[in-house]
Amino acid sequence: MNDEYTYELDVELVGETQVMRDLKDEIRFEAVDDASVLITGDTGTGKEIIATSIHKLSPRRNNPLVIVNCGAIPGSLLEAELFGYRKGAFSGAPENRIGLIEAANGGTLFLDEVGEMSLATQVALLRTLEKRTIRRLGETREREVDFRVIAATNRDLWGEVAQGRFR
Repeated sequence: MNDEYTYELDVELVGETQVMRDLKDEIRFEAVDDASVLITGDTGTGKEIIATSIHKLSPRRNNPLVIVNCGAIPGSLLEAELFGYRKGAFSGAPENRIGLIEAANGGTLFLDEVGEMSLATQVALLRTLEKRTIRRLGETREREVDFRVIAATNRDLWGEVAQGRFR
């Protein structure tokens, strides 16, 4: 690993315990792979710092890192924020707007508190992850997108899946 990027990571994550060294190694490992990543942990444990570090060390580092707090955007608005919309697609849509997924094209989309996302939005996101295309609300044309997903949650997603609340 290039010393320049190792230094960046050491600045972001302070500590030299074995647990911290293992975490830094895992971040470096995940950074070179383009697979989606799920970060779990209690609120305030640094999940966003880890996601940012993965992006900064990845081949996508020169492209956008778009951070979305899924818990802070009401379910009805989150889909419009993620996928964008066409002028007039709904009341209050005065102009065309690209979504956050499209804004992350070439880079990384960090979905913080992904466990808060509604089932309907999860279905739309799953389709996008499978096909690597999006369709803005109110449009029929699909657009290709290239982005990496890093998601974080403080919830037990496996339990949420078992309960039918997460896909």
